[in-house]
Parts: sequence; C-alpha cells; structure tokens
Amino acid sequence: MEIKSKMLGQQQVDPETIIQFPEGIPGFEDQKRFKLFHKEGSSVLYWLQSIDNEDLTFSVTLPTQFSINYSFVLTDREQQILALDNMDDLIILILLHTDEDKKENGKPVIKGSIKSPLLINGSKRIGLQKVLVKVEQSIILSEPSNEIDVAEITD
Repeated sequence: MEIKSKMLGQQQVDPETIIQFPEGIPGFEDQKRFKLFHKEGSSVLYWLQSIDNEDLTFSVTLPTQFSINYSFVLTDREQQILALDNMDDLIILILLHTDEDKKENGKPVIKGSIKSPLLINGSKRIGLQKVLVKVEQSIILSEPSNEIDVAEITD
C-alpha cells in the first residue's frame, strides 16, 4: 500500500503495520489510522503519520530516551480499547512539539507532552492517548543520569 506524507514523501506501507486509534487522537478524532516511522540512524525520534491525511505527522519519542518512567492504571475502558493480553506489548510514546517562542542558541525548543502519552498495543497495533489528569512528577538523582518518575495521582 502506498501513502503520501508532506513530511516523509511517498511511502510504501505494509497494511499489517498500520496502528488503529479507534477514538482518534484528541483534536484529531477523525484520524484513526497511523503508521510509525523512525528516523534513519536514530533511536530517539519517530514519526506517527496519518494514513488518511498527508498533512498530519506527529513527532514522537520513547519516554525512556529522557529517563521518564510512567506509573498509572488503565481504566476498564482503556483496557478494552487496547485489548492488552500482555503488558510487555505496551508501547508508550510522548508527542513532541516545537515551542517557536522559546529558543536556545537560535533554535526552537522542543517539548514533550508527558501528561498525555500515547499508548499502543504493539502486537495488535491498537492505540489511544491517555490523558493524565492529576500528575505528580519527581526526579531521582542518580549516577550517571537523572530519572524522572511521572505518576498519576488517584483519589
């Protein structure tokens, strides 16, 4: 199958690798089919391209690239949507965005949306965006790197 992407150009896509977002992504609820691409030679940056809208490409990354560890519970509805049989199949991604108003060394600052990670069942290729309403962040100082724990606060 061939798709068009303004950012990535023409791409050949195996239909078996398409990720279904049954509810879309907040703000893009009509977009339900995506393909995950990676930057050649990079394990940091990935792109989530809409299959049906060539203009819609999200930059994403793994939270582990920035030593971010999530701790949350899936609701019954989220479990039903993701159809997870094994938690090892869960892929967590952070949406990245550019803050054009802030610059470091003349370059825009790239920020991650850590309060709204994308959750993907890697084996069944089903995804959703989890919005963490109450979030507690803590930083663990350790050598050689710092880790950030992000936990959802439950009442």
